[in-house]
Order: sequence, then C-alpha cells, then structure tokens
Amino acid sequence: MAGGFAKDGAVQDQIDATIEDAVKRARSRLPEGKSRSRCEGCDAVIPEARRKVMAGVRLCVKCQAEHDKKDMSMGGFNRRGSKDSQLR
Repeated sequence: MAGGFAKDGAVQDQIDATIEDAVKRARSRLPEGKSRSRCEGCDAVIPEARRKVMAGVRLCVKCQAEHDKKDMSMGGFNRRGSKDSQLR
C-alpha cells in the first residue's frame, strides 16, 4: 500500500521500470555481426566454439571478463526514486 503522493502499486511500477531499463541496456550491449578470429584487446586467438555460440564476439574470455568488471563498477544507481522515498 502506497502512501502520500504515490498511487497504489507505485513501488512495483518503479521496480518494473528499473528492470526493463536494465534489460534494454543489456540487450543494446550484445555484440552483433561477424565475430573476430583474434581478440581486440590482446590479439589472442578466439576459439571457434566461442565465435559460434555468440555472434559478433570481439574479445577473448579473459579480456571480456575484465571489460565486464569495469562495466559493473559504473552502474547500480536507481534514478527512479519517488518523492516519497526521498522524504523519508
């Protein structure tokens, strides 16, 4: 039950919107096109199995893991806070 200026279900709406934004962001980051045979980061050979499983692969597993770790440290803020939650 929401109180104050928020309508009933506002919290769930915020949660749903945040998840939808995260899914859209993740989908937009998926690689597309033809996969590279060598890593852009370290020039190591990218195994054929990895290239077949995921289209548009540009990094080896090690470089991709480092890239993902950097991306995770930059996110995580919920910018959809309601006025009710900010006043508490």
